[in-house]
Amino acid sequence: MFTSITIQIVNPSDVDELLSLSKTTFYDAFERLNNPDDFEAYTSVAFTHDRLLSELTNPHSAFYFALIDDKKVGYIKLNYASAQTEFRDENAVEVERIYVLANQQGKRIGKQMIDFAISKAVEAKLQYIWLGVWEHNHSAIRFYEREGFKQFSGHEFWVGNDKQIDLLMKKELV
Repeated sequence: MFTSITIQIVNPSDVDELLSLSKTTFYDAFERLNNPDDFEAYTSVAFTHDRLLSELTNPHSAFYFALIDDKKVGYIKLNYASAQTEFRDENAVEVERIYVLANQQGKRIGKQMIDFAISKAVEAKLQYIWLGVWEHNHSAIRFYEREGFKQFSGHEFWVGNDKQIDLLMKKELV
């Protein structure tokens, strides 16, 4: 099933709405797969009003809502230059977060957001787009592979005291 989305920039005044959507999508995706204490330790720091507001006001990052019929169904965060979590490559953009509400999965919303991110990177004449994905998130890995991303590295990602591994994947644009 294909449902066309609208993509809208997230403004600092939208921080509470973004926080709610961020928590909902992250909890739906990962809560059941993690130790409750570790998960709480991570989310209590990662999902706060002040932290998101700080990210929203970073001039090298941009959040975008995905909307269907004016309802927010997902979001994506793009990091440029010094805002990237690694590399900080002026010739690249990082997709740090891309999430869709559980009840909206299967509508090609993620594909449209990735296509949007790629178009932003091409427009900025960047060489590649990259992201990290949890090694156990097999459906996401398959999705990124279908979109032309290839694994090039990995890194540790801590959820509380649980060391997890993210695969780093990139798509060359030039």
